[in-house]
Amino acid sequence: MNWIDKLEKKFGRYAIQNLMYYIIILYAAGYVVQLFAPEFYASYLSLDVTAILRGQIWRLFTFMIYPPSSGLFWFLISLYLYYSIGKTLEYQWGTFRFNLYFVTGVLLHIVGAFVSQFLFGVNLGQYFGTYWLNNSLFLAFAATYPNMQFMLFFILPIKAKTLGIIYGIYFGVEILAGFLAQYLTINMIVGLMQIGIVVHPAYSLMALLSLGNFILFFLGMRDMHRYSPKEIRRRQTYVRSVKKGEKSVGTHKCAICGRTEKDGDHLEFRFCSKCNGNYEYCQEHLFTHTHVK
Repeated sequence: MNWIDKLEKKFGRYAIQNLMYYIIILYAAGYVVQLFAPEFYASYLSLDVTAILRGQIWRLFTFMIYPPSSGLFWFLISLYLYYSIGKTLEYQWGTFRFNLYFVTGVLLHIVGAFVSQFLFGVNLGQYFGTYWLNNSLFLAFAATYPNMQFMLFFILPIKAKTLGIIYGIYFGVEILAGFLAQYLTINMIVGLMQIGIVVHPAYSLMALLSLGNFILFFLGMRDMHRYSPKEIRRRQTYVRSVKKGEKSVGTHKCAICGRTEKDGDHLEFRFCSKCNGNYEYCQEHLFTHTHVK
């Protein structure tokens, strides 16, 4: 059992189901703010380290409402994309692991802003928004479902792993550029800035830390099985059918998260026929656990 399993067994009952639904609501609220009062976000809601140290603690949470796009059309496309990615990852990993991945991304985002402030004296957090947070979701999806196809510009089919590699190269250049800024020529710096890359070590450090959840979690979840969308739909059907069934008699306990039927009327438990011994699992971990041999 790895460290994520141990955390899930202890804190799994506190995980928020359908977390991306609430994140999308935050993005929608942020879009309204950006539409009618764009200066309000920067003045009162962004991850401004200086303002936080002055007592504006709410910024540690409110910065997350920053929408992934400013244009209405691409904003709606982004909402659909990130909601779909988040829900798919939640079904693949389980509610707790997806919650932990997202929350870790938020915390590392905050850590990156403070570290950049104290090491370099640059307050970059207010300009980051949710850019790296959303990118960490996409990278996780590309790594989990490398052969899933996207329609680029609604015309060209392209696999998730190809997009993931392209994004990874761009992010790698974006991160390395800041650390190597003193060795770059003026023309190189200008060229990088023209493609949207900020050449500053503080920016690179914050970007690296903000993507730390991707690195940490895929070291901890590298042995997990991948499920196709067809299998995910089968699991959803299973969960719905279980909820309609009668409650199990007696005391049941999930071997992964430790929850019992006392933790919620919605919980159902099943034994795994592929495990050696009488190991029982809740519906969330029946398909994702490692079989005991």
